[in-house]
Amino acid sequence: MNATVEWGDEPLRWQDVARVARGKAILTLSDSVWSRLAQGREIVALIVASGHVAYGVNTGLGALCNISLPEEQLSQLSRNTLLSHACGVGPLLDEAQTRAIMCAAIANYSHGKSGISPAIVEQLLAFLNQQITPQVPSQGSVGYLSHMAHIGLALMGVGDVGWQGVVVPAEQALAEAGLKPISPGAKEGLSLVNGTPCMTGLACLALDDAQRLLDWADVTGAMSFEALRGQIVAFDEEILALKASPGIQLSGARLRRLLADSALLAESVGVRTQDALSLRSMPQVHGACRDQFSHARQQVETELNACTDNPLVLGTPENWRVVSQANPHGESVAMACDVLAIAMAELGSMSERRLDRLVNPLVSGLPAFLVAKPGVNSGMMIAQYVAASLCGENKQLAQPAVLDNFVTSALQEDHLSLGTGSALKLHRLLGNLYHIIGIEYLLAAQALHFHGENKLAPGTRQSLALLRETVAPWEDDRWLAPEIGKAVNVLKHHQPGF
Repeated sequence: MNATVEWGDEPLRWQDVARVARGKAILTLSDSVWSRLAQGREIVALIVASGHVAYGVNTGLGALCNISLPEEQLSQLSRNTLLSHACGVGPLLDEAQTRAIMCAAIANYSHGKSGISPAIVEQLLAFLNQQITPQVPSQGSVGYLSHMAHIGLALMGVGDVGWQGVVVPAEQALAEAGLKPISPGAKEGLSLVNGTPCMTGLACLALDDAQRLLDWADVTGAMSFEALRGQIVAFDEEILALKASPGIQLSGARLRRLLADSALLAESVGVRTQDALSLRSMPQVHGACRDQFSHARQQVETELNACTDNPLVLGTPENWRVVSQANPHGESVAMACDVLAIAMAELGSMSERRLDRLVNPLVSGLPAFLVAKPGVNSGMMIAQYVAASLCGENKQLAQPAVLDNFVTSALQEDHLSLGTGSALKLHRLLGNLYHIIGIEYLLAAQALHFHGENKLAPGTRQSLALLRETVAPWEDDRWLAPEIGKAVNVLKHHQPGF
């Protein structure tokens, strides 16, 4: 049975989004959320009935904001908003990405300040919990609008969805799931496309991957350090405490635990005065990456708990107001994704430098390219090329997206966060990083094979044994690509034990 996540009055966490989007946990909402939704929708009805002019409720959108519309056109405005804004292009988002966006949208609406009806939120929940996944093109968002428009169309029974393992028309999936197409009313088309759910949902998944990769980088780094007979004094607790970074302390402690009681390191004390920086500065570099992760997590969770629609409906049915503002601007999430991308690219760069030392007999003290009979065998030579290539690509992906800017909607929207693009390139970067660290895992395991398992620390021996369940030691060349894939699979499906 799937786990259940309930959202209500407690702060929402990025892990909840990952559990629903990837783990298929059932999402439910508390009674207080449904009450807030009903009240917000009542206020929208009062705005319409009063004739009060409010952006997006009874006016055109963007640069058309000064065109007032009669009540009989407001449902058509919402429908047209979804149809006209659903113009994304490019490869489709994967299932988890689309589900994460829907989760973040529900979080946004749960404040009751968007004025969206409970019925539409019920439909979004049904899509998540019955695993109906709209087919959403990945490109075309400057931070909002297009992705959620495609999702909104699917709620109406328009477009295609993933359903029971196949792609079918949304109308068919709705009928088979016992659901009816929504008919959006006043403001609901705008509420569906507006705000920052797209970048926020994607950022939550990026945090899920980044945290896992930070932990695994400590593990593979420790394995490389041991294989290269590093000088463990560099990780001394008293030394690291003199640099008061929480990330440094955490990575340093993890490395010490992983390498504790290593006979190989004990017999290697003094073999060199100091190690290369890719080895001895792991606590400092991994720790800096952890600190940037912590900053990104704070920014993303702040946004996940925010109300990011425009306009917002405030107060009570007896004393309401509607305010046009800029909460949909996703600058903080865009910056967080850009900073996290830089940190994760650095994590990969450190990993590549370590694995390069593993295959280089000039510095490793090991057989060339980690194969017993080099020459007739190339061993792990080209795996390092692959890691270098991925690091080069990640350097490009780490360039900040938030610094770009364009003018849209006839000067009405003249500063854009481009946060969705920032989150998507972070996803691509993290995909590359899985392979870089997976390659280090593979190479470090092979390097430790030459030293003999009886000399290894219990922590690194445990990590080696996990890989050996699917990847045997190298004797002669064999097809390397599937072995890299197996190493990456371990990273994705196992949490490090330290």
